[in-house]
Amino acid sequence: QVQLVESGGGAVQVGDSLRLSCTASGRAFSSYVMGWFRSAPGKEREFVAGISRSGGITAYADSVKGRFTISRDNAKNTVSVQMNSLKPEDTAVYYCAVRFRPAVLTTMASWDVWGQGTQVTVSS
Repeated sequence: QVQLVESGGGAVQVGDSLRLSCTASGRAFSSYVMGWFRSAPGKEREFVAGISRSGGITAYADSVKGRFTISRDNAKNTVSVQMNSLKPEDTAVYYCAVRFRPAVLTTMASWDVWGQGTQVTVSS
């Protein structure tokens, strides 16, 4: 079973940047579609960004488009999301996710393995 470990969360000010990373166990990382979701208090977990197996295709939620950039390093089994111009509404627990089948999909049920999450808090 694939295991995911997220890192890089923290408390920042409005306008600051953070970089979250997720490292996956196993040897098949390059065959996984990878993604990031987030869960804010009182809200359902929502799609943030996703990246195809090769990294050639990315997708973003409208709320983060232009501010967040997802990338992956298949040699290091790592997927990252660079978050710039952070806003208070970005405050959430961020989860890394794996999808075994092709295509970047935005619904939670389409993803197969989840990390434990890392907290991001943006204060004004």
